[in-house]
Amino acid sequence: MPRLRLRAPHAFEQGFDAIRTELDVPPSFPPEVLEAAANAHAAPADRIDLRGIEFIAIDPPGATDLDQAFAAERRGDGFRVFYAIADVGAFLEPGGVIDLEARGRGTTLYSPDMRTPLHPPIISEDRASLLAGTEKPSLVWTIDLDESGMPIDARLERATVLIREAIPYVEAQRRIDADDPALGLLKTIGMLRQEREVERGGVSLNLPAQEVVETNGTYSLAYDTSVPVEGWNAQISLLTGIVAGNAMFDAKVGILRTLPPTRKQDLRRLRRQAKALNVDWPDHLAYAEMVRTVSPDTPARNAFLLQAARSFRGAGYLGFSGEQPEHPEHGAIASIYGHVTAPLRRLVDRFANEILLALYAGEEPPAWAVEALEDLPSHMGRAKSKESALERAMVNFSEALVLEKSVGARFDGFVVDLDTKRDRAVIQIAEPAVVANVDPSGLELAQQVSVRLDAVDVTRRTVDFTV
Repeated sequence: MPRLRLRAPHAFEQGFDAIRTELDVPPSFPPEVLEAAANAHAAPADRIDLRGIEFIAIDPPGATDLDQAFAAERRGDGFRVFYAIADVGAFLEPGGVIDLEARGRGTTLYSPDMRTPLHPPIISEDRASLLAGTEKPSLVWTIDLDESGMPIDARLERATVLIREAIPYVEAQRRIDADDPALGLLKTIGMLRQEREVERGGVSLNLPAQEVVETNGTYSLAYDTSVPVEGWNAQISLLTGIVAGNAMFDAKVGILRTLPPTRKQDLRRLRRQAKALNVDWPDHLAYAEMVRTVSPDTPARNAFLLQAARSFRGAGYLGFSGEQPEHPEHGAIASIYGHVTAPLRRLVDRFANEILLALYAGEEPPAWAVEALEDLPSHMGRAKSKESALERAMVNFSEALVLEKSVGARFDGFVVDLDTKRDRAVIQIAEPAVVANVDPSGLELAQQVSVRLDAVDVTRRTVDFTV
């Protein structure tokens, strides 16, 4: 493998700017939105005082738009989970300029060099963000669990909270490994929820994603790595979404995140591929339990997990009012589920939370939130499409720029996918972290290959390899 010469950061950032322009990613907020945000302060509301609870926010390093903070305590044989969520709705007027701008954006967009926020930074990174050492208006979920981690009671209330700390995942893992009592229950509850996930047939794929990261003053490609606490922390968010989704479904009003279940023909295909790849799949082991035991530590296992990921298609949002919808489940989570834990970064969460606040208070949900349920799925669909296009374009451009001076060089990789419909094979190269398409002729899944880089076009963001 050749030694790659990394480009200066400005070469990457110029390309990132061009991609954002091409995809119509807004470069800033309109002046009237910034003015409204500067004047936005939390609206008066009846709030319970929960400043005595020691909330800890756990997020990626450097994050300032902090949506959630966790605390828990033992309660008899079970547990009580407190989950504070940023109260974005306290700073927005329904139908006002900040609200309308957010509806057009749908989600925060992340680029390697910057983020394009859903809300103006004075709200999303300051006044509403659950930053360390601050007292904040918040929406607090209180969820009681039995000794097995199953929810037995829940409520959602507006509260004032004090965020004791905000720490990155690696620090959280270090402290859990050192038996820090403040975080020990996160591991205990997270592992119990992972066991309940297995029982209900939920799917968790341990599959690293390709990403562009800032390294040594410039940008490079890598495959992400995770630590166990990320999974335990995610289980608290999933628990909250499951409780929220079921509450809305029972009340016949709200919005759910849905995904069709894996089709029987896809499961049969996966079993055939596991056999062809020599990945052991005992007959008695269900699909969900099987995939969570597989680590991407060999080419064959990595290829199998990518095939498993392809079996889930058709994620979307389902708004409803007045009757319970058909097919409300999220197939991968194996439960009814709603998005409610990231309102700073995702539009739909704010509306769901306002509906749930009313339901738990025994009141009618606000008309403005119910009226939005019809259009929210399309708002979120457009936002998710733009998010996917931006992520893929950033990776493709970075691949081309990193490899531009290496035409003619050879690289080692392995086949992770065979796409017969598009007549292509997908290869994964370890260093640099490149995923590329080649001619599938004569190739098999998990086959190790040597490929030659034939051409690079930075403008078109393409790289061409030959096996």
